[in-house]
Amino acid sequence: MAFWLIGGFTIVEGVGGYWSGSLALLADAGHMFVDTLALALAYFAHRLARRPASHARSFGHSRLQVLAAFVNSLLLLAIVVAIIVEAVQRLMAPHPINAPLALGVALAGAAVNLLAAWLLHGDEHDLNVRAAYLHVLSDLAGSGAAVLAALLVMTTGWLAADPWLSLVVTALIARGAWQLLRHSAHVLQEGTPHGFDSDALAGHLVKSVPAVTDVHHVHAWSLTPRETLLTLHARLAPGADAGGALAELKRVLVSDFAISHSTIQLEAAECADDDLRCHGSGAAAQPLPNASRAV
Repeated sequence: MAFWLIGGFTIVEGVGGYWSGSLALLADAGHMFVDTLALALAYFAHRLARRPASHARSFGHSRLQVLAAFVNSLLLLAIVVAIIVEAVQRLMAPHPINAPLALGVALAGAAVNLLAAWLLHGDEHDLNVRAAYLHVLSDLAGSGAAVLAALLVMTTGWLAADPWLSLVVTALIARGAWQLLRHSAHVLQEGTPHGFDSDALAGHLVKSVPAVTDVHHVHAWSLTPRETLLTLHARLAPGADAGGALAELKRVLVSDFAISHSTIQLEAAECADDDLRCHGSGAAAQPLPNASRAV
């Protein structure tokens, strides 16, 4: 629905911007056109992410939504550059505009963008939806700037108001796009989830599971902002029930950390990996004789 609303009004705003001569309106029309493409990308990524896992994609296709968010953030930054170039040219050589026509079209655009933003609002954990929402919000800011520019030209005759307000909109767009770019790139690079503390998690597991004497080699990353994946090594006390300890570790990870996808290597003694990472993070790490088992 957001796609059809934004896409349909792009044509209206483009024609209105051309006839009125308003850069703010033309910039917003170009912005809305790119946003129409971005919404289409977001929609298809959302549909493809529902496909089940396969041999080629053992984790499924959910990360397509993060990739779509990354591409959309780059599109937003490209829009910023294009508007800045045109605005600087307009500041050097101001163009007259049909302010009443620009005002009417901009007000209609603001209404359309408000409705589209309402349709997309409410899911901050889905980067793909958040990217689409940011696109629509930036459209709304562009429509607001076009309204204000038309009012200023009508009341004061100050033609520079149009390009100056376009630059204000680009600053708002750039801020949201940069944050989205950093977040989506962090997820795509297997970055640690926001707020994750491996030492705190290791210490909590040792305290919560009596059969475990040490947790180390903890690695966590985000498949998507909603889903955290985790691997770790857990050393068991002598004579501990491995099956019971594994089940309890899994239970604590789900209940206390909301991590449902974990791979845990249980060790009867020393960590089998011949490197310092075994003891570089975790709780109560102490080298013992060898022997380990992976689960």
